[in-house]
Amino acid sequence: MDTKIWLSSPHMGGKEQDYINEAFDTNWIAPLGPNVTGFEEDIRHYLGDENFVAALSSGTAAIHLGLILLGVDKDDEVLCQSKTFSASANPIVYLGAKPVFIDSEKDTWNLCPEQLETAIKEKIKKGKKPKAIISVHLYGMPYKVEEIHKIASNYEIPILEDSAESLGSIYKDKKCGTFGDISILSFNGNKIITTSGGGALVTKNENFKKKAVFLATQARDNAVEYLHSNIGYNYRMSNVLAGIGRGQMTVLQDRVIARRKNHEFYRRNLEKFNEISFLEEPDGHFSNRWLTCILTDSNKIREGLRIALEKRNIESRPLWKPMHQQPVFKDADKYLNGVSDELFEKGLCLPSGSNLSDNELDRVLSTIFDYFSA
Repeated sequence: MDTKIWLSSPHMGGKEQDYINEAFDTNWIAPLGPNVTGFEEDIRHYLGDENFVAALSSGTAAIHLGLILLGVDKDDEVLCQSKTFSASANPIVYLGAKPVFIDSEKDTWNLCPEQLETAIKEKIKKGKKPKAIISVHLYGMPYKVEEIHKIASNYEIPILEDSAESLGSIYKDKKCGTFGDISILSFNGNKIITTSGGGALVTKNENFKKKAVFLATQARDNAVEYLHSNIGYNYRMSNVLAGIGRGQMTVLQDRVIARRKNHEFYRRNLEKFNEISFLEEPDGHFSNRWLTCILTDSNKIREGLRIALEKRNIESRPLWKPMHQQPVFKDADKYLNGVSDELFEKGLCLPSGSNLSDNELDRVLSTIFDYFSA
């Protein structure tokens, strides 16, 4: 059997081991340590020194704490992009709040400004002003930042920017992960850089950062004894994993270049097929192309390609199934225009790892060629 080609596998740069060894050599194996502080500073310098960063155990943890910091509570409503991974929406439910799902627009596949404003107006009319908006840079493509933030500002609703997939992406010369009242990053094993498992909360409000760290370390009060006046969480990143992150930050730009190169390879070689199209970068948008995604003419073609790739031991996946289609959210309110349903029906993610070899890319390509020539 052919060796496995993964959708997006971890890619070490070489320096990670140095930071890990230092943690072992100095016995900093406890949850906190110099690598955590160093990793936070590395991210801060990359995004801009006006930001404050809290390194956490996952992007999901960052969303959970971010919603708490924005004041989301039981029975509040949070507007959330429907076309996303479930981790964007699950923390809303952790807090006893209610997700309201908003469809996508076709230019970026992200939050639709028209549907967003319609939802806000209707909710306010019913006496239930939404408490927050979760907007996602899907597959590394920045959402329509100016339009979305103008609407949020007009109605005075804070934005939690989900940049789990978009570290290295840029909107009008400003890095993704810096637009929200609170922003989050993910360093899961499949992301553009990884700490095995991990995430970060980013904010320009230093008090938000301090409170996030406090809550992430079981909300222990400043006392000699173990004193707790608030419910806390075990959400802090470990010093060892942060060491991996420090090494990964040194190769972030290389990883963006490699992912974009993969995208151009697929685009250059597949553009002759009328049945396949790619998501363009609108003016001002620069995507890290975390995953290269294609849109086919039909579900039949999407599934035919997926199965053909699977038979050659090549991993590919349909685009995220919208949250409004998920059984767990079947009763949630939703504002739809059909875009995310169509994207799920016809879209496919191709292998996109920064460590893909030329031979592996050629194998993916030949499998797609064989499918269309059959």
